[in-house]
Amino acid sequence: MLTILGFTMIATFLVLIMMKKMSPIAALVLIPALFCVFVGKGAHLGDYVIEGVGTLAPTAAMLMFAIVYFGVMIDVGLFDPIVRGILKFCKADPLRIVVGTALLAAIVSLDGDGSTTFMITVSAMYPLYKRLKMSLVVMTGVAATANGVMNTLPWGGPTARAATALKLDAGDIFVPMIPALAVGLVAVIALSYVLGLRERKRLGVLSLADVLEKEQQKEQQETGISETRAETETESETVLVGAGAGVSGGPGDGKVRFTKTTGGAGAGTDASDGDDAEEEQDVRLQGLDPNRPTLRPKLYWFNALLTAVLLVAMIMELLPIPVLFLLAAALALTVNFPNIPEQRERLAAHADNVLNVSGMVFAAAVFTGVLQGTGMVDSMAKWLVDGIPDGMGPHMAIVTGVLSLPLTYFMSNDGFYFGVLPVLAEAGAAHGVSPLEIARASLVGQPLHMSSPLVPAVYVLVGMAKVDFGDHTKFVVKWAALTSLVVLGAGILFGII
Repeated sequence: MLTILGFTMIATFLVLIMMKKMSPIAALVLIPALFCVFVGKGAHLGDYVIEGVGTLAPTAAMLMFAIVYFGVMIDVGLFDPIVRGILKFCKADPLRIVVGTALLAAIVSLDGDGSTTFMITVSAMYPLYKRLKMSLVVMTGVAATANGVMNTLPWGGPTARAATALKLDAGDIFVPMIPALAVGLVAVIALSYVLGLRERKRLGVLSLADVLEKEQQKEQQETGISETRAETETESETVLVGAGAGVSGGPGDGKVRFTKTTGGAGAGTDASDGDDAEEEQDVRLQGLDPNRPTLRPKLYWFNALLTAVLLVAMIMELLPIPVLFLLAAALALTVNFPNIPEQRERLAAHADNVLNVSGMVFAAAVFTGVLQGTGMVDSMAKWLVDGIPDGMGPHMAIVTGVLSLPLTYFMSNDGFYFGVLPVLAEAGAAHGVSPLEIARASLVGQPLHMSSPLVPAVYVLVGMAKVDFGDHTKFVVKWAALTSLVVLGAGILFGII
């Protein structure tokens, strides 16, 4: 009964968000609460939620301060050289932009943190996708899948969990998997190429000049309309604006002054030098404004060193990750923006992302708390494991790889690696399958896992990209599952699994 209710709850959640009948936050809270009552444990709902919140609170804290830290690093220009290199490669070609998205996501994923990857990737690529009217779900899908492959790094999480659960060395698990994971990364690049071709076919082969010319024409039309409206309003409007609301006069002078301008700076009609105009317009296609006031070029190497120290400390686990990000965010703010008003401005600039992600994390705590507290997740895992035919015993590594796709999607990594993986390893050991093979196979499902509704980082991705989570899910699941199967096939072919 618990098994049926568990799968029904997950299916209900996915259907409602993909059909856009409920927002992800509402679905993550209300659906598990309702099913908790169906199970007959409604009286314990509060306990389950508090336990779930307690479990995910460190993750929420880590994401909050990671968003602030890397948001500040983006503001001050730390990642501008990487972004410029990717954008120089992309130009205004949809094919190159999608491939560049995959490359950028893969490179940044080396830090082992999905939230960081998505913040930098979206900050760099979002303006290009919007300006060229490309599909944003292509961006989120490619970024999530690339990060999923790279998430298997020893400091990324899953490998460390598998090593801990089975009492193995993380290096013994990861190093032999490198060829298979490399094939998986090639598959992501190939996927981005195919999706880029599709976007190029849909939009046509674009050039920078074409895009900017259309933008300029549109802006000129809008400027003309605005000026016409302003003139009409000036003729018919009496001075109805009270003191302190001056339009172009000084504050509180009680006068209204209308200033008419022709060929404003945004219209690009008064440029005297064609090269200067092209350079100015080219800036508009860049993901990060090279002239933004938050840049701190004199502090570039300090910020680079601080980030390197942070990453090394994360890998060496010198302190809990939330504490490291808290300290790093405070130091980055203090050094780069010593004035209190500037610090408040930077915090306010990233508050939207912080609030959205934190809200999603705590809403997901209700979902995971009910799944685990009611025993649904254990019942579902037991049902799947018990359903494995005895004849598949010698092939438990392959079975583990296949099961890792749905299980890591519907469960947290902790639940899978500490709850299910030891059972699978024990079943494999009875048939002579090495725990190392089981551990390596368990990493196969990570490309799909990174788009799970239980992964907080995915809400950073869809939130910053302004993509509906249901649309992202419908698009990415098939491609991420295919990538996972490619990794599994390569592991079998190379004799790793």
